[in-house]
Parts: sequence; C-alpha cells; structure tokens
Amino acid sequence: MLRVLTLSTLFPDASRPNFGVFVERQTLGLAAHPDVDLRVVAPLGMPPWPLARHGHYAPLAALPERETWKGLDIRRPRFLALPGTGGRFHAGAMVRRLTPMLTALRREFRFDVIDAEFFFPDGPAAVALGHHFGVPVSIKARGADIHHWGRVSATAAQVIAAGQAADGLLAVSQAMRSDMAALGLAESRIRVHHTGVDLDRFGPRDRAAAKAAYGVTGPLVVSLGALIPRKGHDVVVEAMASLPGATLLIAGEGPARAALTTQIATLGLADRVRMLGSVPHGDLPGLLGAADVMALASASEGLANAWVEALACGTPIVITGAGGAAEVVTEPAFGRIVDRSASAFAEAIGAVLADPPSAQNVRRGAERFTWAANTAALYDHLAGLVSARR
Repeated sequence: MLRVLTLSTLFPDASRPNFGVFVERQTLGLAAHPDVDLRVVAPLGMPPWPLARHGHYAPLAALPERETWKGLDIRRPRFLALPGTGGRFHAGAMVRRLTPMLTALRREFRFDVIDAEFFFPDGPAAVALGHHFGVPVSIKARGADIHHWGRVSATAAQVIAAGQAADGLLAVSQAMRSDMAALGLAESRIRVHHTGVDLDRFGPRDRAAAKAAYGVTGPLVVSLGALIPRKGHDVVVEAMASLPGATLLIAGEGPARAALTTQIATLGLADRVRMLGSVPHGDLPGLLGAADVMALASASEGLANAWVEALACGTPIVITGAGGAAEVVTEPAFGRIVDRSASAFAEAIGAVLADPPSAQNVRRGAERFTWAANTAALYDHLAGLVSARR
C-alpha cells in the first residue's frame, strides 16, 4: 500500500468551491486507487490577527481545521503569511506550522511520500518536510507557480532550490517542462503529467437548447477564467466589437471586473457581452456545451483545464500560444492558436463561426486527457520515488 501525503495550498473549500478543482479531481482519482492510502494537507496562509478576521480572509478563518471533503481526510492548518513581503517567508512559516502537525499524524499514518501539488510555497516546504521525515518528495508545476514565483526576486531562489532538491518533478505540459529547464532545473528529471477531463460529464449536447438556458439565440463565444489581466478577457471583449451578432459570456470573478465593465460599456457592447461571475464547476458542461467557440487570450498558462473541457464538449477553442497550447490544438478541428490581439481573435473566432467543425471531431481533442491516465501516471511516478528511496 502506497501511503501518500498530498500537500496543496491550491485546494477547494466551502468558501472557494472552484479554487483548485483540478487538484481536487486529481487527488480523488489517486485516493480511489486500490493500492493507495492518502491524506490531504491544504494549508491556508493567513495574515496576523486582526487582519485575518476581515475581508476575504474572514471566510477562511471560519473553516474547520480538519474535515471530510468529498470522502477525503483534509487538514487545513493556518500558517502566517506576512503582508508586504512578496511571499519570501511563506514556505518557512508553513514548515514551522506543519512539522509538529505531521509528527503527530505520522503516529497513525506513516506516509511514504509527499506529493506537493503547487510549486510555491508548497514545493520548498515539502522539501524541508521530506528531509525532516526521511521521505521522498514530488513537486508539480502548474503555471503561475513557475511563471511568477519562479521569477520574482523574493521567491525565485527558493523555487529553484526546491526543484533541484526534490526527488521527482512533474509538469502539466511539455512547454512547462521547458520553462522549468530554463530556470536551471534538469529537464531529464521532469515528467510531463497531463490533466484529465471527465468525459462523461463534459460532452456535446443540444447547443440550441443549451444556449436558450442563457437567453442566447445566435452565435455564442465563452471566455472562461479568473478576471485578472493575465487571462486576457479584455482582448476577447475588444474582439467582439468586430463580431456583430455574436454574444460573449465571461465566466469568472476577480479584481479586473470593474475595468471589464467599463470597457464593455465604452465599446457599446452591454447588450452582447455579459459577465456571469463565478460559475460552479458543475455548471460548466452546460455553459461550454452552449458555446460555438471558447476563447481565452492568456498571457501565460501551464495547460488550462478550460481548453480540454471545452474540447470535450465539442466546442472548438481560440487561444494564444501560451504554455501547452500547441500540445492541445494539434488539429484544425480543435481550434486556432493566434496572437494575443483583438484583431487576431476576431478573425479566428469569425473563421470558426463561419465554418464550424463537427462536435464529435472537436471532442477527439479531449479524448487523450483522461483522469484514468492521470491517476495511473501519478501512481507510477510516486511509487517509483518510494521504491528508489528504499
């Protein structure tokens, strides 16, 4: 029996049900493996009291420190996250908080390996904890954990040192593997570990009926992701000005909402562009199945789950060349990879709307990304680290 301790600051909770749902789904798959016993530690970075009792921290402060979440045994310890420090002390604070907690946990669950599911601060903390408890450590790179934390001065050295010291490394795409190598991590030690998609839940449907649920009758574009500049919703909004008759629905929430609202009004698109706010993950099959195109103008990505989920619904994608885009859009039927400009997006979206591929042809693009394959590869990777250590 392989005893796995999954460590992830990127994990859903009652206050953020969409936060890290892909990590949750991967963990559920591994936990269901017949030869795996698994526990989850999902640390919460909190500022000093009394800041922790206010704003967006208040719901986090109210979460239980231990709970059963979708059948998983989850611990949610708090660690001190000092504001204004650029994250430089996060990993150390996490180690100080987790060491006594994991010492107690080891009395009942003698974990064989630590599986860190985000590179920072999880990775450096996992390496220190793995050294303390004498177990191997795997770290997975997903996107911003490398593209941001691996490059800013406050944390880059910690990210690189953790990557060099870890027993195993995973990357969500070949492009991410190359980005990690560019930081100085040995490419030969990095295994590409693709995400999965639930092909039973995400599938083609009656598009007209699905559109009707959103009050849409004509061509529909969906842009899906957090409302932050990196996701490029503003680029897609601007492209809509050149696509008369088409509707854009933006699913996501974040600090760029006000700027996007102003942009939509300024361009006179309020009757054709709507922001839906945060959409529960369970509602995404209906939304993506309604769309004729899913467009996302990301500045950077690892390998976005939204790309694969859209394809599974038979919806072609128009995306930038960020991250693993070229590993997903491998055939014309799957969509277009274009420059990060409104004109390029307008042209590509218009071309797909004018000559749409069949939903079944598009869906083939997602059939390579299954959770069964994800689980099998992760089990093989972690078991291999344990075997090598022994």
